[in-house]
Amino acid sequence: MYIDINCDLGETDPATGPGNDEAVMPFISSASIACGFHAGDPLTIERTIRSAMRHGVSIGAHPGYPDRQNFGRKAMKMSHDELRAMILYQAGAVMAMAAAAGARMRHVKPHGALYNTAATDYELSVVIARAVRELDPSLILVGQSGSQMIRAARDTGLACASEVFADRAYDDNGALVARSIEGAVLHDTDLMIRRVIRMIREKVVETITGRLIPIEAETVCIHGDNETAPVFVRKLSEALRAEGITVRPLGM
Repeated sequence: MYIDINCDLGETDPATGPGNDEAVMPFISSASIACGFHAGDPLTIERTIRSAMRHGVSIGAHPGYPDRQNFGRKAMKMSHDELRAMILYQAGAVMAMAAAAGARMRHVKPHGALYNTAATDYELSVVIARAVRELDPSLILVGQSGSQMIRAARDTGLACASEVFADRAYDDNGALVARSIEGAVLHDTDLMIRRVIRMIREKVVETITGRLIPIEAETVCIHGDNETAPVFVRKLSEALRAEGITVRPLGM
């Protein structure tokens, strides 16, 4: 039994240092690197790529809306042509920088509001999937388990990975509970680890109302901007090994 642990990285300000990036890197298997639109910059992208290479971590692009003020968490209206070009521009930059460093980019995972909107918008998801496939048909598109992004990737002939979240509550429809609602973000380390193991082994998750709903876990997201992330991801990695679950990158 296998699982990928991914973390969104390269989202900190170079002036304030790498944040938790270096601390979580030894315990993850895939890094989704901010492409400069919602966060990040060229030097941070390069440094994050090289750090991932040192730790044997798979490299991916984390494109988002051009909205640094709101960290890409505010939905934006744009045409399909604009969205396609935006995905190609951001993911293409990370791909080129990875190649220059002697590495290969393996996945694309949209960020924030773009990710959340695509989860329920099939047409938007198709644009994203086609752009990723146009960039490189061997890339893997990461999307929320049961989402329209997973459906669009499969319909487009693109490899995909169903993502689950260790630190987020789910509603009865399988969507993430809005951060504005109490209980949307989980903080109990032991609870989160038990939830992840259950999602992998039993393919179910308990919602915020207490219901059990089906879920597909191929990659689990760790939010690196949480100050407890380094401790949590180390404990999660240890717990998965104890359960006989191997942590390895997507597509490996």
